[in-house]
Amino acid sequence: MEGNRIGRRTVLRTAGALAAATAVTSCGTLMGTGDSRGSSGGGKKRLIVSNSGGAYNDALTKAIYEPFAKETGITVTTVNYQSAQVIAQVRQGRPQVDLMDNTLLIFQKMARLDCLEAVDHDRLKNVKGAGIAENQLPEHAVGKNVWASLMAYRTDSLKRGPKSWADFWNTHSFVGPRSLQSAEADLPELEFALLADGVPLDKLYPLDVDRAFASMSRIRGDVKKFWNTGALPAVLLGRKEVVMTTVWAGRVDELIKQGMPVAYQWNGARRLTNGWGIPKGADNTDAAYKLIDFSLRPEVQAAFAKLYPGGPVVPAATKLLSDDVLATLPTSPQNLKTGFDADVAWWDKNLEVVTKHWQEWADA
Repeated sequence: MEGNRIGRRTVLRTAGALAAATAVTSCGTLMGTGDSRGSSGGGKKRLIVSNSGGAYNDALTKAIYEPFAKETGITVTTVNYQSAQVIAQVRQGRPQVDLMDNTLLIFQKMARLDCLEAVDHDRLKNVKGAGIAENQLPEHAVGKNVWASLMAYRTDSLKRGPKSWADFWNTHSFVGPRSLQSAEADLPELEFALLADGVPLDKLYPLDVDRAFASMSRIRGDVKKFWNTGALPAVLLGRKEVVMTTVWAGRVDELIKQGMPVAYQWNGARRLTNGWGIPKGADNTDAAYKLIDFSLRPEVQAAFAKLYPGGPVVPAATKLLSDDVLATLPTSPQNLKTGFDADVAWWDKNLEVVTKHWQEWADA
C-alpha cells in the first residue's frame, strides 16, 4: 500500500497491507545528502526521516527539509523504509529513523502495535489555534498533507460530465468502459460503491461491505480494467480505452496540460492524510518535534502544495495559494465540502477481511 500510494505517484506538477515483522532489516535506501546518523541521542544537528521517495521526497526536500536545515542548522537525511521495517527495528529496540512520513492509516496500525511514541501536541506551537481537523491530530501522529482518490473522465466521450458516483455507476446515461482500482493498489473502493447506491456521505461508516460488493457487481461488466498502479488510469484515459476511471488526484494533470479532453470530478472524493509519526525509542525526538512544527507553518504548507498535490491541513495555508492551485487540492474550501475523510480506524480493523473479500470477488 505505502509504495503504491505515494512512492509510485510520479506527480507531474514537480518534475498490500502492512505486514508484521520479526527481524531487523537494513535495506533502506539513503536519499538525502546530509551527514550520516550519529550513534547517540545527542545528534541534535542531524535528523533521519523515512518517506516514500520519488517526486514526493523531492517536493518535501525543497519545501520543508532544506528551509528547515537553513533555519535550524539541523540536517535532514531521508531514507526509504517500509513501515514493516521500522516495526521490526522498534521491536528490536533499535529504530533507525527519528521520524516517519506515512499515512495516518499506517500510523493507526503502528500505534495499535505499540510502535509509536504518543505525540505531545503541546510542544507544537503551530498546532495551537491553527484549525487543524481533529481527525488529523490523533494521539500518536500529526497530519501534514492530504491526498485523494476521485474520478476522472473524458469530456469528448460523454454528452455531459458525471456529477456523482451514481453517474459513474449509470452505464445507460454515461455509456462506455470504466476502470476501477484494484485492492493491490490501495484501499478497495467500497465507499464509492456505497455512494453510488445512495448512501449519504455522513452515513458511510461503518461500511456495509455486502451492500458495497453488490453495488460493484452491478457495474462489473462495464469495468475494462482494475488498475493496480497509480500511472495506469492516465494511460487508459489518454488512449481512450475508458471514458472514466477512479484515480489518485494529480495523476492526469499532464493530460490536462497537454490539452487532452480530460477532467476531474471532486464530488465524493475520498481523502487520506499523510503525516508524521515518531518511532518508539527514537533517539532524536527534540529535532523531530522541531521539524514537525516547522512543517505546519502556513507558508511552509503552501510551499509544499505548490510543488505537489497534497492539500494543507492548516486552513490558513489555502489563503496563500492561487485559485489554479486550489482547484487541484482536496482541502481547498470548495473541494473540502464535497469529499469525505476515510475512517482509518474502521479500515485498520477491517482491511485484511475486506481485501480477501475483494480478491475472491475479483477472481469469481
